Amino acid sequence: MTGYLGPQGTFSHLAALEYFGASIPLCEYASIYSLIMAVDSGEIERAIVPIENSIEGSVNVTLDTLAFDAQLHITGEHILKVSENLMVLPGVKAEDITKIISHPQPIAQCSRLLHRKFPGVPVEYTESTAAAAELTAGSGLAYGVLGPATLAELYGLEILFADCGDEPNNSTRFIIAEKNSAPASNADKTSIAFTLDNRPGSLFRSLEIFARQGINMIKIESRPFKKKLGKYIFFIDIDGSAEDAVIRSALDAIRTNTDFFKFLGSYKAANTPRN
Repeated sequence: MTGYLGPQGTFSHLAALEYFGASIPLCEYASIYSLIMAVDSGEIERAIVPIENSIEGSVNVTLDTLAFDAQLHITGEHILKVSENLMVLPGVKAEDITKIISHPQPIAQCSRLLHRKFPGVPVEYTESTAAAAELTAGSGLAYGVLGPATLAELYGLEILFADCGDEPNNSTRFIIAEKNSAPASNADKTSIAFTLDNRPGSLFRSLEIFARQGINMIKIESRPFKKKLGKYIFFIDIDGSAEDAVIRSALDAIRTNTDFFKFLGSYKAANTPRN
């Protein structure tokens, strides 16, 4: 069974359908944390989870849960083109809207529209875009819902502003998280996380290992380590598979230079053919 951030109609649901196809059994969860932990406990086999948006950056709850709470590996990724829409109950006009509700990411991604058309209108966050649509449909109130156009059909809403996100090329990167630790045979991307001691040059010495081996680093990001103020965990993506001898040697070298090291997975990068 494959889990996604529900209910039906969320961007996560759309990503699951695009990546796995409509024939794969899907199970919805109310939060990203509960979804990831369901895989960790063996309740479901895998999860498709948002990890990064081209406008808002990383989805912190996904990074933190993978790093600190779950023992899972990334086995794949998918890029979803995101089109935000503002939807209302039939007959509701823009001037009637008393509240804008949605997941925090769509609200942040439509900041220009909200500033221009709805100054002073309260904003309320929900666990998902579909939860916002479901709440609006059942309330009969003049709420504005931000999310994918599929929600309009599912919940009987009308699209008031179509494709209203701040950036036309908005996209979200999703990862597939599983218990399986073996890199895919066609893996060409690897993700790791680690912490360092607080000494001059610690980060440089770790990253220099990649440079010496000619390994391309795609992304680096830091997050609070949570267990100690002022200590940070670094999330890094690189080109290549951990099955490659050069990559494996570099990861072993970095592991010996870190306080905490976690291999997050080797997998096939998105938008390239999968076997």
